Amino acid sequence: MNHSFIKITAIVSATCWLMLAIHNHLYAQQDLLPVAQQYSKTEYRIRMRDGVHLHTVVFAPRDRSKTYPIILNRTPYSCQPYGLENYPNRIGPEILQSEGYIFVKQDVRGRWMSEGTFDNMRPHVSGTSNIDESSDTYDTIQWLMDNLDNHNGKVGIMGISYPGFYAAAALPEAHPALVASSPQAPIADFYFDDFHHHGAFTLMYWIATATFGYQHNGPTTQAWYRSPQVDTRDAYQFYLDLGPLKNTERYYGKDNFFWQQIVEHPNYDEFWQRRSILPHLKNIGSNVMVVGGWFDAEDLYGPLQIFKTIEENNAGIYNVLVMGPWGHGDWARAGQHTMVGNIVFGERISDWYQREIEAPFFRHFLKEQGELPAWKALVFDTGRNEWKAFDAWPPRQSETTSFYLGAGKKLTMSSPDEAGSYSEFTSDPNSPVPYRQRDQLTIRFTPRPYMTDDQRFASNHPDVLVFESDILSDDITLAGDIHAHLLVSTDQTDADWIVKLIDVYPADTRNHSATPPSVSLAGYQQMVRSEIFRGRFRNSYSAPEPFVPNEVTPVTVPLQDVFHTFKRGHRIMVHVQSSWFPLFDRNPQKYVNNIYKASASDFSKATRRVFHNKNHASRLEFRILRGSQAETK
Repeated sequence: MNHSFIKITAIVSATCWLMLAIHNHLYAQQDLLPVAQQYSKTEYRIRMRDGVHLHTVVFAPRDRSKTYPIILNRTPYSCQPYGLENYPNRIGPEILQSEGYIFVKQDVRGRWMSEGTFDNMRPHVSGTSNIDESSDTYDTIQWLMDNLDNHNGKVGIMGISYPGFYAAAALPEAHPALVASSPQAPIADFYFDDFHHHGAFTLMYWIATATFGYQHNGPTTQAWYRSPQVDTRDAYQFYLDLGPLKNTERYYGKDNFFWQQIVEHPNYDEFWQRRSILPHLKNIGSNVMVVGGWFDAEDLYGPLQIFKTIEENNAGIYNVLVMGPWGHGDWARAGQHTMVGNIVFGERISDWYQREIEAPFFRHFLKEQGELPAWKALVFDTGRNEWKAFDAWPPRQSETTSFYLGAGKKLTMSSPDEAGSYSEFTSDPNSPVPYRQRDQLTIRFTPRPYMTDDQRFASNHPDVLVFESDILSDDITLAGDIHAHLLVSTDQTDADWIVKLIDVYPADTRNHSATPPSVSLAGYQQMVRSEIFRGRFRNSYSAPEPFVPNEVTPVTVPLQDVFHTFKRGHRIMVHVQSSWFPLFDRNPQKYVNNIYKASASDFSKATRRVFHNKNHASRLEFRILRGSQAETK
């Protein structure tokens, strides 16, 4: 294949490796030699098979006495700073940068200095004449193999968030030189990560559609998109005053193609299905390490599903999962205390991961140095605050059990024997339940801290059902997926269902030295896992249907995996509610074909019931780890 190119040379003018501009994932300033002393920098325009040129930056070690493997990062967030006089602080994780690799970063097609048209989660299309993210990665690697003179023939790829998707999308029909891939917080499917959760729109991401929704007119070093200008920091009031989603037309026109796609495809139709990378993760030849955070408010579905799908479809390859006590991308940050929101999980956990897990993975497969551990999943118990290693995820010997919702706000392991018992509340879409305390609801792109928030404010809300266990006499460790099997009814024709799993601390719990001064951990109700489900999709994501008013109806809410020990002396709590605002959009509660086009008159109060009796027993299904099934790290 003939890859013509245009070469632009500079001594050093680089970018911050894994820079996720809108996420503010910047590496901490530590004591490394300046990049200029370690690496030379060259910029290229690499021609893809369809003639489009992609802007690519190569950082090569100045010591040219030996060859080096390549680590590639493909991003929609820019290879900036551009220009000869601009210097980066980092081009890679500290340890990898110090050990010597050829770091390559690339603007994906249609973004920043690359040519072409951008497509969110561009569908994978097999065939040598078609273009997709796998083919662009293949063509890039082939060019690097043919034109760089100091590589050792091995390539790794890594990235966090959207770049994590590009790392996963490189795996189908991959270039033979791609021997190591680490998708980190990868997007797997935009209908279940980021912008949607089980059919509900992530309203706090509405502002971000500007970032991904406009085509540039050609290569540029300046942002060509602009987020809506909002005159208030009060997110709750702003989105409530905005009214139905169709009113966002005052901010976004037809030129925001991504917002128009969201509006015109409210269901999981072919448009979204084609953008899932999961069906294509077959016949993989690379070695894979998937990384995620248990408290990732953006991309939790992605790493879990990508790992499980690769594991199911690719017997015998090296495929491992690392899940730590992190928010989105926090493993790439340095810091003494590892915290999410108000909760401290340990000291320098990210440093340990980079040193003991990430660096050895690339060192082994790209440099053929060192041994790899035998575990399949390295996961952090967010209740005991310790790492555990398993030979499978979920653990092979975990047992499935259920916690039943019961009368008197009880949560028990015994199925109810009452007849006709239920709990009832009124859901008002014009006064929705806030997802955080009102004074914390500010306009922001990603609401990360809420994942460990104290839920006492919600427990006192009139339209939140609360179910609580007795004080635990023994530790209970949950390891794996959770499904809330609810038996519900509504006197309207549509309903959202939110389920939250909460760890209730004892009243004598003391604060950590790093706990914010305004927070008391005594009696703290820490959210461990939560999810929303748009009830119209209870039987099919692609074929929604209304509820029959006042008819008992089964709805299953899939919550993501957890690895959490509820300690002796704690309680387990469950919340059930029908709004979670403005994290997610409001359901009108009257069935309409497309909620994005609903009118204010469609929004109505509704009476909800959750049944917990011998004929209709609502329950949460868990995997519980029995005994010592893991090696402590």
